[in-house]
Amino acid sequence: MASDSFDILFTGATVLDGTGAAPHVADVGVRGDRIAAVGDLGGASAAQIHDLAGRALAPGFIDVHTHDDNAILKAPDCLAKISQGVTTVVVGNCGISAAPVRLRGGPPEPLNLLGGPEDFPFEDFSRYVDAVGDAGPAVNVAALAGHTSLRISHVGDLARVATARESLAMQRDLERCMASGALGLSTGLAYPNALAADTAEVVGLAKVAASAGGIYTTHLRNEFDQILDALDEAFAIGAEADLPVVVSHLKCAGPQNWGRSAEVLVAIESSPWAARVQMDCYPYRAGSSNLDLGQVDERIDILITRSEPHPDQAGRTLARIAEEWGVSQLEAAKELMPAGAVYFSMDERDMRAILAHPRTMIGSDGLPSDAHPHPRLYGTFPRVLGRYCREESLFPLEHAVRKMTSLPAETFGLAGRGRVAPGCFADLVVFDPDIVADTATFEDPYRVSIGIDRVVVNGRVAYYNGQRTGPRSGRFLPNPQGT
Repeated sequence: MASDSFDILFTGATVLDGTGAAPHVADVGVRGDRIAAVGDLGGASAAQIHDLAGRALAPGFIDVHTHDDNAILKAPDCLAKISQGVTTVVVGNCGISAAPVRLRGGPPEPLNLLGGPEDFPFEDFSRYVDAVGDAGPAVNVAALAGHTSLRISHVGDLARVATARESLAMQRDLERCMASGALGLSTGLAYPNALAADTAEVVGLAKVAASAGGIYTTHLRNEFDQILDALDEAFAIGAEADLPVVVSHLKCAGPQNWGRSAEVLVAIESSPWAARVQMDCYPYRAGSSNLDLGQVDERIDILITRSEPHPDQAGRTLARIAEEWGVSQLEAAKELMPAGAVYFSMDERDMRAILAHPRTMIGSDGLPSDAHPHPRLYGTFPRVLGRYCREESLFPLEHAVRKMTSLPAETFGLAGRGRVAPGCFADLVVFDPDIVADTATFEDPYRVSIGIDRVVVNGRVAYYNGQRTGPRSGRFLPNPQGT
């Protein structure tokens, strides 16, 4: 090995290869944008040598559920992601994507979660791909095409099912998206402007995604009392269109549904489509979205993340605001809207059960446009490694890493990502398993995590000693069958 020369050489690392295999001590050599060698590389030379004794080295984490569509263009340093060890984000989730969109006025709910009218200039998916290339973000970007975005572009009345002509227009637009590199179709059937769509409308689009080797991800039509019916619909769409299904941010929402995680997981496992179903989950008992009057429930805490008429109320609880204003929480919510909110609507035990399931991947689901965002935007991945893996022993470290790396890479077809092996892309994260932890809180959500030492994206060091460093080297990762 003495004759070998690398651009970067990591020595004495505890390697977690991403597959779930037990960790082992090895050296890792990087040449260009690829991992060139893994093993005993004693005597090899390199432009950069990093002694990683006592540190873990893993594939860069893949955040499968983000709403970073515009954030990676507006703030391409991607500090919220790179500081967690995330090297790839999947955007376009929950049926809302920055492209393709043809607005008639301001962005309607839930498209407003991604920004204002100025954030939707991309009538064609290919223009969004070009914009990612021009921005040169610090992380890799893979994108889904959103069903709601397609509806807004082509359906005249969003309160009804699409006509045959409108469905055909959406399908043709999705064909262009897939040809330009989209990974598949996402839906958010619980949200306004998609709720009226029937199963057949979605199946027609899912078949287009399937024909290009794509995937179907879904924010279920119902995450509350009717969750089993919503799962059945998702499985039926996957079966009829013949494509893999990812259930987004799986949860049992609402106090009346606490304790139902076992029932929900059994329903997934016993489905005829179970072999082609995965889930994603964030490691918190609170979710975040637009403030919805239908979810105002005085049995749970609700934190306001933004408010257009009352921006000064961001970061305060709805209960406290209502008390100060001398009104009910429902009346206060009406006054605050349009607004965003964090809902403490889940049971910790249900979240743990879903998080621990072997089919569950990790997704942050953060909302970078919020003035006072949910801490998952900055803390998701270190929280899994620190709190749930190290402190609570919910799963071994190698299983936690698999949920963040090879499992999402295989699920979304990200070839060459998610593993530490010769020939794979050099997306890598170095962390201290003894101290890695999230520090972002609901009170102070913008705090970076601790214990993430170094992050490498496509062979270049992107984060070191708590700072973004070097040139940004992220890329757009297309669906290989579409481009």
